[in-house]
Amino acid sequence: MKEFAYIHEDGSLPAPLKAVPFLNSFTEEQLDDVLRSSSLIQCDLGDSIIEEGSIDSRIYILLSGALEVRVGGKRVADIKHTGDVFGELALVNQDKRSASVIAVAPSLCLAVDQKFLQAMHPREEDPAFHAALFEFVARLITKKLDATARRLAEVEKELRQLKGDAPPSAEAAALPAVGKPSKSKGKRGKSR
Repeated sequence: MKEFAYIHEDGSLPAPLKAVPFLNSFTEEQLDDVLRSSSLIQCDLGDSIIEEGSIDSRIYILLSGALEVRVGGKRVADIKHTGDVFGELALVNQDKRSASVIAVAPSLCLAVDQKFLQAMHPREEDPAFHAALFEFVARLITKKLDATARRLAEVEKELRQLKGDAPPSAEAAALPAVGKPSKSKGKRGKSR
């Protein structure tokens, strides 16, 4: 893995970066600062961009290639679309990384150092910048949670089908079971 300083010309945005929603969250001046705090990460197959358990203050944007997210060594997600953002939880919880991100193809990422950004834009002095940053992170996390919830519903449906169970109807789920003895009754009410 190689890291290069990102050389940014103020007021201009290269074509590949124009499609990155993360960067659209900022004013032109804020965007210049974001890009000045960034570097390019060039990865070969198998390179680890984020190590599970490490502490890192950067947010990453995939510019090209394909990455895999692993927890405990097991694949849990793929990052394969230009503009995909990962590592954003470092901004929120400032804790150890909860997953590893590995290159599964030669890849190029933009790494934004949020600690450097916070030094350039202290919260007390530039609340608008932090509002834009946190608004984007909130939208991103909401999008990821929504996708996770949809995938979980699909997996639950597949599991019911494999078990041969029909999905419960809303009416049947709302009504108590009739004619079935309750497991909590039985010996409780009897005295010996």
